[in-house]
Amino acid sequence: MLVFLVRRLALSLVTLFLLSVMVFLGGQVLPGNVGRAILGPFADQRAVDALNHSLGVDRPLLVQYGTWIWNFLHGDMGTSYIFRAPVAPFVIDALGNSMKLALVAFVLVVPIGILGGVIAALNLNRPLDRIISLGGLSVTVLPEFVTGIILILIFGVWLRWLPIAAAWPKGAGFFTQLYYLILPSLPLFLVLFGYIARMARSGMIEALDSDYTRTAVLKGLPWRTVIWRHVLRNALLPTITVIATQTGYLIGGLVVIETLFRYQGIGSLIFTAARGKDFPMLEAGILTIGIVYAVATLVADFLYSVLNPRIRLGREQ
Repeated sequence: MLVFLVRRLALSLVTLFLLSVMVFLGGQVLPGNVGRAILGPFADQRAVDALNHSLGVDRPLLVQYGTWIWNFLHGDMGTSYIFRAPVAPFVIDALGNSMKLALVAFVLVVPIGILGGVIAALNLNRPLDRIISLGGLSVTVLPEFVTGIILILIFGVWLRWLPIAAAWPKGAGFFTQLYYLILPSLPLFLVLFGYIARMARSGMIEALDSDYTRTAVLKGLPWRTVIWRHVLRNALLPTITVIATQTGYLIGGLVVIETLFRYQGIGSLIFTAARGKDFPMLEAGILTIGIVYAVATLVADFLYSVLNPRIRLGREQ
């Protein structure tokens, strides 16, 4: 187990290193001059050059990257060009908001998606199976802004059940925040339901057709016991990986949802930083999402190997 986790950790570190290089180089190729963007189009060129020099953006790229990554590893994400303040508090606050929204979406979609896949598999090739499978895939392919607008019109405008913006009042408690996050989480639920249900369905079908299931049935065990003790544990293994891979999307890929519902998450923060050429904010935000995604993948690998030792042993050989 330790060797397996060390290998996965090493692979994650290499991936994060490559991501940091791509993020840094991507920030450098964005058009525009940093000093000019901050001071405005009518600023004197000498003032622009002096500001660029003070920010260090006129130094060689290798020096800039080395300084940035060294400071990041020591907890210093740099200073925002737009806000002229440390980046870390903005990233931490935005990440916390995105995690709140992701958690609400997960609480809704994971149990319902797994239940839908299990029901579909137990009713294979029957109308209920087709309804769940086709319905889940149909809503999955719809863009979030389409489902988001439809849900706003239904629940926010016509029925007036939920607020159309996710910006809760200052000092709001847990249940008030949850109330404001329900509507933004519904488009995410619709996007992820099809993936999770399909994986759970495939895993259930494979597990139901396995030798250990037939053996349990031949032993005379009740069907409910066979499902709970022998089928579900193995059937849900692929679903764990799918859920983990969607974590990065839920944490950092919510630019459309956060913009539509006026929610201050990390996706919205990254979009604002890219539009304003705020390189420290942009680079810190994307790399933070990469770290969250890497951690989620490591947790998924750990759970996958614990639940299925054959996978772990096969990879270690």
